[in-house]
Amino acid sequence: MKLGVISLGCDKATVDSERLVGELVGHGARVVPGLETADVILVNTCGFIDAAKQESIEAILEAAALKRSAGVRAVVAVGCLVERYRSDLRQEIPEVDLFLGFHELHTLVPELAARGLIADPVADHPGVRAYLGDQPHVRYLKISEGCDHTCAFCAIPLMRGRHRSEPLTRLVREAQQLEAQGAKEINLVAQDLGHYGRDLGRGGPALPELLTALLADTAVPWFRLLYVYSAGLSDRLIDLMAREPRIVPYIDIPIQHASDALLERMRRPERRDTIRATVGRLRDAIPDIAIRTTAIVGFPGETDEDFRTLCAFAEEIQVERLGVFTYSEQEGTRAAVYPDDVPEALKRARQDELTELQRAISQDRLGRYVGRESEVLVDALTDPDEDGATHVGRVPWQADDVDGVTWLEQGGWARPGDLVRVRIDDNMDYDFRASAVV
Repeated sequence: MKLGVISLGCDKATVDSERLVGELVGHGARVVPGLETADVILVNTCGFIDAAKQESIEAILEAAALKRSAGVRAVVAVGCLVERYRSDLRQEIPEVDLFLGFHELHTLVPELAARGLIADPVADHPGVRAYLGDQPHVRYLKISEGCDHTCAFCAIPLMRGRHRSEPLTRLVREAQQLEAQGAKEINLVAQDLGHYGRDLGRGGPALPELLTALLADTAVPWFRLLYVYSAGLSDRLIDLMAREPRIVPYIDIPIQHASDALLERMRRPERRDTIRATVGRLRDAIPDIAIRTTAIVGFPGETDEDFRTLCAFAEEIQVERLGVFTYSEQEGTRAAVYPDDVPEALKRARQDELTELQRAISQDRLGRYVGRESEVLVDALTDPDEDGATHVGRVPWQADDVDGVTWLEQGGWARPGDLVRVRIDDNMDYDFRASAVV
């Protein structure tokens, strides 16, 4: 069976796609680059915001059209959009053969086998995650599914359900597979990494135990933690990060706001004082740590005073990076019943103002790394620019895709996936310039 894949959405969805494709390949599927040459097209949808929903619908329609214009025999749609709107999608796009929610993915192979499209579903298969990107040295490991938080603005629990941790041994085995495929950096992802293990029983593993096992049973040079709520940053976890050089000094802590009134209205578990204390604990233990966070502006009820509180807090805590998003109503969430009383133009203006404020903060905070030596993980070669950069990569304080990059004058021998010792010569907002240490 020739398999075409469209994978949309976040890095957690990419992990889902790679796991599904790995299972299909284990049953005889072969991934093809051109959708029009496929026998089956798998579309992993996103349903997080309106633009993502529209993109997913267009991808499903594109795949369905190829059943008429090419040799495509079946189209399968999975993912967040399907989980939320399956009945509507079935009615509106009957050309799609299978709409599978998260709790039905185990039926994918039997369903395709029943249609004569794939090998016997009882056959053994290796279960090796497929690779769908263009940088095999940068991979993501999703350690849990779902979310137990009840944030008023977020539809993730409606789509992915309650929090469920993956077994530790399975995650270690998957990390070993990623390492064998060339991974030099593994990013741990979940809706909240700090919740890992809470559902595995009394005395079961938590995030520090998982990290300890990953470090012991792989030789991957970089592990990075993304999406840890403040409450999940235990002393054990911080101590492990502080003493283990293979856990890069970087963390993503989503705060969403700094006004206690807005945080309560958002149903967030943190308050301004607890966020401040967490940032202080991290910096005391790991002075070089780079902290990334996110904030939502324009949430229903956000006053100018609330927004000024957020800006003042950004100036106070001085995180290295802050992503600013405007509120978008999501059907079925608690916030959907609130009057959306912040005009779109004002939302955009607040986004622009906070983004510009953070640009100056980041320039200053990241400037403290200039003059230091560090490792750069090379992501790509580039045509030499006017300053002689021949490679682009990232230092440990830069996460894949969401942060800046490091432009490196290296001389030509390094290849994507190599770790190169450099001196950081300059920073420009979120980017660095560096030269190789001979």
